[in-house]
Amino acid sequence: MVEQRKMNLPEILIMTSVEAEKDALERGLNGSTQFKVALTGVGPARAAARTATELAEHSYRYVINAGIAGGFKDKAPVTSIVVASEIVAADLGSESEEGFLPVDELGLGQAAIQTAQPFSSDLELRLRENEETVTLAPILTLATVTGTSETTNALQQRFPIAAAEAMEGHGVATAADLAGIPVLEVRAISNEIGPRNREAWKIKEALQALERVGRALTEVFS
Repeated sequence: MVEQRKMNLPEILIMTSVEAEKDALERGLNGSTQFKVALTGVGPARAAARTATELAEHSYRYVINAGIAGGFKDKAPVTSIVVASEIVAADLGSESEEGFLPVDELGLGQAAIQTAQPFSSDLELRLRENEETVTLAPILTLATVTGTSETTNALQQRFPIAAAEAMEGHGVATAADLAGIPVLEVRAISNEIGPRNREAWKIKEALQALERVGRALTEVFS
């Protein structure tokens, strides 16, 4: 890692799903050579594969999944920021007559991956100092984005302290975890989780918040 620093190579990998998120983060990072921003594509499978490929090709100290996301009402307002305390594969498990059974209860592994401390808390604090509205809470990963009140209510019952949902976090976190590298996830909220209403989404504003996340990351990891 000392040689990597001397060669001015990036030490922190940021994985994001689409170009608009990548562009916003890179504006916030303002040319910092500490970071590399790469694309995962959409969904946990592509996120895991793309992250694993990056980690096989280069050495990094930390991996961050960043982008925009949906937020649960009263937990993460639109245009606010959520820093993950843990990254949860919310739909990884089995249906049953009694309801959804997560992989933990099936004895097939763990659905939650803890994020790197103290950096998650440090990032939350720095964002607060920068006068952002920010929440430190679990972020859910789902292969299918929530679009009904029924699913929203079910998720809130199963994960009462979760603040946001997205599609790539657990895939990125799995690749990082298997490589033994600490992982973080941070999301700017573009819409409220629930019935799909594109007219109410604030993607432009969420991307602007994501740009400010990039700036805060340079401050935390300076």
